[in-house]
Amino acid sequence: MAEITGGITRRDFIDWAGKAAIGSAAALAADFQAVPRVCAQGAKRPNIVLVMTDDQGYGDLGCHGNTVIRTPNLDAFAKESVEMTRFYVSPVCAPTRACLMTGRYYYRTGVVDTYLGRAMMRPDEVTIAEMLRDAGYATGIFGKWHLGDNYPLRPSEQGFGESLVHNGGGIGQPSDPPGNMYFDPILKHNNVDKKYSGYCTDIFTDGAIGFIRQNRDKPFFVYLATNAPHTPLQISDEYMQPYLSKGLNEETARIYGMVTNIDDNFGRLLAVIRSLGIGDNTIVIFLTDNGPQLSANQDDRFNAGLRGRKGGVYENGIRVPFFIRWPEKLRAGTKVSAIGSHIDMVPTMLDACGLSQPEDITIDGVDLMPVLTGPDTYWPDRTLYAQWHRGDEGILYRQVAAVSQRYKLVQPRNFEQDIDMDRNVRDALENLELYDLQNDPAESQNIAGQHPTIVREMLAGYERWFADVSARGFAPPRIQVGTPHENPVILTRQDWRGPAAGWGERDLGYWEILVTETGTYDIKLRFAPLDTPAEAHFRFGRIHLSAPVAVKSGTFTFPSVKLEAEPGRLEAWIRQKNESVGVNYVDVLRK
Repeated sequence: MAEITGGITRRDFIDWAGKAAIGSAAALAADFQAVPRVCAQGAKRPNIVLVMTDDQGYGDLGCHGNTVIRTPNLDAFAKESVEMTRFYVSPVCAPTRACLMTGRYYYRTGVVDTYLGRAMMRPDEVTIAEMLRDAGYATGIFGKWHLGDNYPLRPSEQGFGESLVHNGGGIGQPSDPPGNMYFDPILKHNNVDKKYSGYCTDIFTDGAIGFIRQNRDKPFFVYLATNAPHTPLQISDEYMQPYLSKGLNEETARIYGMVTNIDDNFGRLLAVIRSLGIGDNTIVIFLTDNGPQLSANQDDRFNAGLRGRKGGVYENGIRVPFFIRWPEKLRAGTKVSAIGSHIDMVPTMLDACGLSQPEDITIDGVDLMPVLTGPDTYWPDRTLYAQWHRGDEGILYRQVAAVSQRYKLVQPRNFEQDIDMDRNVRDALENLELYDLQNDPAESQNIAGQHPTIVREMLAGYERWFADVSARGFAPPRIQVGTPHENPVILTRQDWRGPAAGWGERDLGYWEILVTETGTYDIKLRFAPLDTPAEAHFRFGRIHLSAPVAVKSGTFTFPSVKLEAEPGRLEAWIRQKNESVGVNYVDVLRK
């Protein structure tokens, strides 16, 4: 197999570290643009099928050395593809998805976390689906969106002509209808709730296959983003039992069973593409959104020698499988060791389709087609950044990694921002870790003390990066109420905010909304049935309404409330036994 490397030396590092800094982004971009590009002009534009799974680790594949898991279709696909052996994403779901869709680091997009209103992408972001749609592509998403459930944040407003998705970050979360499960779920088909029969991954794959069949005579873009093997770990005994019989604990057996189900569906997808005779000019990409979500019970889960887990910035949290197959252009069996990232997918797909990048948008990623197609291509080093923690905004130095071709700077502490912040920052900066990934991919030897110059350079690059990508601030986009595009608007705990907001029974939050049209609205509150008398409360702007709620009731409606067209904070709660508790849903219906 051909081997493509980043060709990094110490001299390369010094030369390119400066260019990779935000202040020299133009110089770095010019070097990448000087690399020969694939030209698709004059040929039929390729189809693109982008498959991303949820919480599947680098080691959850047979082709990566896992001798227990059964993934024959993905293993075979790997042999037919170009594999980027060092491909990086964000530590958790929504940030990765924002980067993948826009080619921009997620802090630029308004996304900072996975829930509590922090996973809503600003509606003015331009996605790859919008770019391809405007170039004549049919576009469809099937599975997990996780960048906003309400207008104007949904897939349909972000370039997808066909959408079959679940709400929030996963089926069964508070954004979903009560009691929703992986089996026979309620999903949103083109923004309308519909009950389906079967298992969620099978349903999403069926939707993608149907879309491909319908659009096989013109270019199409399919984004198949499974919510498996994310928790809750729901899978049939048919898939779980073979792993239990091998002696694995139930948690790992369920995860491996969910991955095998993904593999079966991936095989179905490829078989349809082949049967339609469109395989040679269809780009199929497979990756995962972050590392595995590990628990103490999963000591039997294979990690391919990588350190860490989902949510962290060690390798097993951010380094994921990446395979790309395009028989017309790419040589099967090639392995690329040059680093790549989720932010690279937009420029790479645009180049493959013969399309130019938008001139008025800052794209952080680079076009990978030259290194995917040419083993002798010159490829400059660069630095990628990964950061994540809970909270309404990004915090400098809090759990971050800077990754170059050879070196990786890590500040792994996810310190609390409200507890002696100065001491936390001081301790973090005094205990930075540096790893030579070329010789120590397991991150077992911290060499920061031996290379202070490299540490200073990479830390300075991170500081410039953070200042640039957070320059717009972290104010969340507002959910719009009163438009003809969504009525009623259902507000859930996925997107409420506030210091007391959460997913617990006694939590209390609020929603930042924009009432677009002055009018009369019914405000319906939904909550757990009450065992004692209580009061329902609603507040928006200058309006504060309250009314008694009967015992055993689980809903209350404030009818015909006049709301002025303005931005504001919508609050709804139940007052019971001298305690205020947030509701589960608020339905805002314009009359």
